[in-house]
Amino acid sequence: MRILVAAIFGGIVMFCWGAVAHMALGLGNQGIHQPAHEDAVLGSLHEGLGEQAGVYLLPSLDPHQWNDPAAKAAYQQKAVALPYALVVYLPQGEDMTKMGRQLPRQWASDTLASLALAFLMGLSTFGFAKRMAIAVAAPVFAWLSVLVPYWNWYRFPADFTWAALIEQVIGWLLAGAVMAWWLGRGRGQRKSA
Repeated sequence: MRILVAAIFGGIVMFCWGAVAHMALGLGNQGIHQPAHEDAVLGSLHEGLGEQAGVYLLPSLDPHQWNDPAAKAAYQQKAVALPYALVVYLPQGEDMTKMGRQLPRQWASDTLASLALAFLMGLSTFGFAKRMAIAVAAPVFAWLSVLVPYWNWYRFPADFTWAALIEQVIGWLLAGAVMAWWLGRGRGQRKSA
């Protein structure tokens, strides 16, 4: 029960920190820019991408053509001569200002992540300092294993990638402090390390 309560506290702290990080500090907008001619780009998406929602890399090489020298050479010429884009495409569109579904999902995600972290923090009789070390190690691990590869392979902007690290480390330090405090309550162990 203590781990579940710690997870709920952590989820609330992370959710609130996420609001501050994105809305007040702009950490979630780093590397995201407005297109110079949005209507022209939007007007070409249905024709260029069709009706299938998904992630598109442009220019593109079908993985089945990697061993086709002619297809690979044609792709390589386009790749160095044309712009690169990674497009998350929804052909039906969606109003991103209406967050009625996203906010509860974000809170659930933050709480489930807090549950995983609280479980690790509560595995042993760790003191506060070791619990905090786990709270910092977890987002660094996630950043190195998810966002750095996105930067490396999919060309996510470096400022977007670094801002995500800052957001996650600060958030999990805050949530981790609350969770570590809660998990250490009443155990009779006042270890600091």
